[in-house]
Amino acid sequence: MTWETPQDFFDKLNEEFNFDLDVCASKENAKCKKYYNKDEDGLNRNWNKGVWKWMNPPYGREIGKWIAKASEERMTVALIPARTDTKYFHDYIYNKPNVEIRFIKGRLKFCMGGVQGQSAPFPSMVVIFR
Repeated sequence: MTWETPQDFFDKLNEEFNFDLDVCASKENAKCKKYYNKDEDGLNRNWNKGVWKWMNPPYGREIGKWIAKASEERMTVALIPARTDTKYFHDYIYNKPNVEIRFIKGRLKFCMGGVQGQSAPFPSMVVIFR
């Protein structure tokens, strides 16, 4: 099951950052014309330094690797669960220079196949790695 970022939510961020690359997407849920899919393995690619990247990573056990990569690459905006108790949150996000956290009020309604679904079972946040 592949969930995608709500388009209106993405559009507001895209107005601010003008994203060039979606670093972990599929053909069905990519938010940018340029994107890395699972086969292209965004974790092992160069993320085009000098342009803003969008990232809505898989929310499983691998999320910490995606956050570490975003921290290294910079100029990345990540939509992730607001799990402030995690190791990756403290290692790469919390109180780090050039990192901004925007907590999202309420619960996002992610989409599947362009159709808005039910509210996420967790709070979300946007993390900006400048």
